[in-house]
Amino acid sequence: MGKPIVAIVGRPNVGKSTLFNKLAGHRISIVEDTPGVTRDRVYAQAEWLRHSFTIIDTGGIEPESSDIIISQMRRQAQIAIETADVIVFIVDGKEGLTAADREVAQMLRKSKKPIVLVVNKVDSLKEEDNAYEFYNLGIGEPITISASQGLGLGDMLDRVVENFDEASLEEEEDEYVRIAFVGKPNVGKSSLINKLLGEERVIVSDIPGTTRDAIDSYLETEEGKFILVDTAGLRRKSKVKEEIERYSVIRTYTAIERADVCILMLDATEGITEQDEKIIGYAHEMSKAIMVIVNKWDLVEKDTNTMNEFKNMIKTNLSFMPYATYLFISALTGQRVHKVLETVKECYESYTKRIKTGVLNDVISKAVMMKEPPIMGTKRLKIYYVTQTGVKPPTFVFFVNDQSCIHFSYERYLENQLRQNFEFTGTGIKLEFRERKE
Repeated sequence: MGKPIVAIVGRPNVGKSTLFNKLAGHRISIVEDTPGVTRDRVYAQAEWLRHSFTIIDTGGIEPESSDIIISQMRRQAQIAIETADVIVFIVDGKEGLTAADREVAQMLRKSKKPIVLVVNKVDSLKEEDNAYEFYNLGIGEPITISASQGLGLGDMLDRVVENFDEASLEEEEDEYVRIAFVGKPNVGKSSLINKLLGEERVIVSDIPGTTRDAIDSYLETEEGKFILVDTAGLRRKSKVKEEIERYSVIRTYTAIERADVCILMLDATEGITEQDEKIIGYAHEMSKAIMVIVNKWDLVEKDTNTMNEFKNMIKTNLSFMPYATYLFISALTGQRVHKVLETVKECYESYTKRIKTGVLNDVISKAVMMKEPPIMGTKRLKIYYVTQTGVKPPTFVFFVNDQSCIHFSYERYLENQLRQNFEFTGTGIKLEFRERKE
């Protein structure tokens, strides 16, 4: 079994995301005084005493709303409830018991899951009497907390872990390949993830900007174990006016930092834009494994050369990362979707590849014989030996006579030799140079 899952649910604006961030130990969910800000489920790992568990922040449940986003948020919260081992039902102690709270409580009772009732925004002992009316919900004794001040969280977590199955075993996240799906809004990131998962895991609508948080989904297949991270689409900075969307931009970059493989998704009907180049350029700077997926390929009129012409056009724009792999798919029809994880695995294998020092030095010695380093000033670069010092990305340290003799063109030549001889396709690699006396 994996880690126990705890879902934080409740109507909008009762403090779910504030509590989630406090439990996760750092800011993950967007916190803003706007009902409906947290649209999708957000996952994070948390610990209490000797227990390690996964917490899910959910969009607020609006039982009566017919709004398209609100109704999908409600469906997402229901999926979270079905997934969870324990449910933390959070209500607002300042506002008191509402009809919407009763509706949510009714939904939770049907789940037959353990429920911990939490009354938030109780900032002092004087306000604890506010909790009594919540006994009327009929789902147990309410626990009072102040998520913003961190009050009462210990008692709440004690109650939560009481409901864990002692046989639950922690699963090492290191076993998982973390994939970040990035790109402009509305290119089909969420649709592809849903197709891979085989369930409606991420809200999909044709309203650009639907995904505001970066969301983790765990997936195990015959190809391996994966964490799929759906990110908010990034628009140009000039268009990022809403404060909430600014948080999303930061979170997308954070998702790239944490990823093993970054997938840039493009819309075949639009091609590549400057914004796409900036997004994936960030992943390239961090030497991530990179894959470019062209979605909506079913909408393009094709002849025998269309794919090659399109690929060459993208490669011209992304000339700074010639190592990237390419895949043309349709998330809607499922065309070539089965190749996505297969290609991700190949990129990841390159990203974690190790080369023996002896073989490495043989290749570099031959490369230097074929093309001597240029003379810089009065000196010529000498390479004494090279060794691989790490993976994720593959990192190579060259011990040389003088770092000032390294010309960028010769550094690129050495990188190309490594790529050609060891097939580092689909991943960035890092070259470092250190001085050493003969």
